[in-house]
Amino acid sequence: MASMGSKQRALAFKAEGNKCFQAKNYDDAIKHYTDAIEADGSDVTYFSNRSACFAALEKWEEAADDGRQCIMVDKSFIKGYFRQATGLKNMGNVEAAIDVCKRGLGVDSTNADLKRMSKELEEVMRMNRVKAAIVSAQEALESGDFRKAHGLVDSAMRLDPTNDQLKSLMGTIQPKVDRAEKDRLKTLNPSEKLKEQGDTFFKAANFEGAIKSYTQCIAGITDTSSDLALKCYGNRAACFKQLSNFDNTIADCTAVLEHRPADVKALVRRAQAFEACERYKSAMQDVKSVISLGLDVAGKASYDLANGMQHRLNRVIAQLKA
Repeated sequence: MASMGSKQRALAFKAEGNKCFQAKNYDDAIKHYTDAIEADGSDVTYFSNRSACFAALEKWEEAADDGRQCIMVDKSFIKGYFRQATGLKNMGNVEAAIDVCKRGLGVDSTNADLKRMSKELEEVMRMNRVKAAIVSAQEALESGDFRKAHGLVDSAMRLDPTNDQLKSLMGTIQPKVDRAEKDRLKTLNPSEKLKEQGDTFFKAANFEGAIKSYTQCIAGITDTSSDLALKCYGNRAACFKQLSNFDNTIADCTAVLEHRPADVKALVRRAQAFEACERYKSAMQDVKSVISLGLDVAGKASYDLANGMQHRLNRVIAQLKA
């Protein structure tokens, strides 16, 4: 802790630094603020003022670091978050700058500077995503991967629907995708066509129609362990779940899991169906199977869902025992 004498010297250095800052003599101001910090490192204003000097000289890394020092000294010092975010933004580290803004707004959700910067950064992030998608789509188009190019442009258009470059790309890609899809459909056998028909019904939320098509497809397949059969069982299970037909959901998921015991979608769907049927212990077994696969294999969404279900099922099972 700085002594009274050190604090007084630090204040004197700060006063000199302020004079230099007002005169736009930023290099000398930095020296005075540095002297103030060395005399008393517990005052956030010295780091904040020096950060402003570094920003004026466009030394963004140093500006960001002094903003970080402000927060380390006093987490409630809002200007420190703004200083660090400003430096990170101008270094091109937009994601880190957004994170700093969010942390600052967690301290003071009404701060106008952080709210404005956060909005600006989100816009920069949005446009960066669009630009990256355009580059990737053009590369995919040149390599002949029309489906990938279409997916990239379609996603980007949700972010920037009026973008002329995206519209032009889509105009080039769409006919190629349509032609490739027609050619692909010509090569399908009758069972594969029924599966495609089921997928179309499913996307249109016609679950009864989808179930009929998947059932016809399965009936025509001799090897029920084939990839096509398992896809139909999985998709039909999703349809049954949508219609709250949980017994059939369980049956179809079980058909998948007999051949693919680590199928995450089937495990999650069956667990949800077991829970809906009040078969809590069976649901818990499937949930634990998902969690045992780990975050990387299960995927964050399924892993988090399984974790939430495990806590809920633990409570229900405990209540039933009681």
